[in-house]
Amino acid sequence: MKLLVKWLLLLVIAATPFGCASTGGKGDTQMELGISAAASLTDALTELKHVYENENDEVSITLNFGSSRKLATQIEQGAPADIYLSASTDDMMRLKEKELIIDSTVVNITENSLVLIANKLVENPASSFKQLSSDGIDQISIGEPDSVPAGKYTKEVLEHLQLWAPLKNKLVMGSDVRQVLTHVEMGNADYGVVYASDARTSDKVTVVAEADPFWHSRIIYPGAVVKGSNHPAASEAFLDFVAGKEGKEILQKHGFK
Repeated sequence: MKLLVKWLLLLVIAATPFGCASTGGKGDTQMELGISAAASLTDALTELKHVYENENDEVSITLNFGSSRKLATQIEQGAPADIYLSASTDDMMRLKEKELIIDSTVVNITENSLVLIANKLVENPASSFKQLSSDGIDQISIGEPDSVPAGKYTKEVLEHLQLWAPLKNKLVMGSDVRQVLTHVEMGNADYGVVYASDARTSDKVTVVAEADPFWHSRIIYPGAVVKGSNHPAASEAFLDFVAGKEGKEILQKHGFK
């Protein structure tokens, strides 16, 4: 009889589907949110992800970083994403015009500023953007203006200062703003133009000048829920958190305005 009971119990266990039991632990009914975000948000958004997941057991967040324009193109081509966070209002408008985001969820998350950085090993570095035309400066890294918002803003600055044409042969293009930072850190370029928030992440570079905000378009970071999201309500709740008091404090800690 005992042997029969044992076999019956084994049959019941074998017939029970894995993952169906609820133990009250994280992941029982977990939603996974995919976020495509501007590379300059890497450190701040990584912290925001951990804080939010700790406060919301039912949510798991996956981050995909890159240049805002390339990420917008990925979404246009059908790449899965629940939330899009851009460093450019232009790229957000592009997705809005193509009806790929939920209009009512668009929110401006934060702002940034543009700075000129130099490798810390550079002796007597330039102290202004205007000095970049000096003969002693050979390579300056910037984001690719046609695909990287930081590059577009940098081009506006250089055009305002009438330096775009004179410096064109000195420019080393980066695929996103973090690659520009890496170029300067590794000495592939003595100078680079990045966001203030990026410069704060490195101990290998120094900020030598900040661009006058009147020299370039306003650097705004909008966010929105992607129309194809499987979890629109949860995605909007995360955007509300980022744009709220706790989110703003974390963003400011990482150098955003």
